[in-house]
Amino acid sequence: MAHETMADSEGFLENLTGRDVVLDMASPYVHIGKLNGLDERYFELLDADAHDLRDTGTTRELYVLESKRHGPRPNRKRVLVRRDEVVSISALDDVLD
Repeated sequence: MAHETMADSEGFLENLTGRDVVLDMASPYVHIGKLNGLDERYFELLDADAHDLRDTGTTRELYVLESKRHGPRPNRKRVLVRRDEVVSISALDDVLD
């Protein structure tokens, strides 16, 4: 099996630009919004839901699934998220039921 290179991951990220994405954080936060851009330090999301999972009794997985089913619930027009705090990134429409 071939190993993914850094160039491959950057191409993956570029393909997510303009799409609704899920940023799973190392902290108890999840960010959902339209990926507008990125650089070496930040992801920029527009119309973003910055959600603190400590504020709800639901799991991260259930919250993300509900966001896929009903659409993101933006509470920020624009947010910069530090890349070094992100555990994973995926397109919202890639979330499996």
